[in-house]
Amino acid sequence: MIQLAEKYDVFQAIADPTRRHVLQLLAASDKPIAHISEHFAISRTAVVKHLKILEQAELVSAKKMGREKIYTLHAERLKEIEDWLQYFDLFWDNKLVQLQNFVEKE
Repeated sequence: MIQLAEKYDVFQAIADPTRRHVLQLLAASDKPIAHISEHFAISRTAVVKHLKILEQAELVSAKKMGREKIYTLHAERLKEIEDWLQYFDLFWDNKLVQLQNFVEKE
């Protein structure tokens, strides 16, 4: 039986604090696995697993350079999260206007 690799979406990928930290590291510049691993108190294998999830969500990509893989951030994929959060910005803006109107009437 062939098992298909699980595909993660952007929201699943950023749900973990370690993966969010990896994204922050890659926002500064492209980095090899060895450099990324230095920032965590977990094994390199665990970091690789996190990177695979980020790759499946298309937040990062890897390019082989010599013996290392260099990871690159694809920040445009985070736009999906920004778009989703904008709804809640409008929601809270509306609630704050309602509160302001209520307070001003009192």
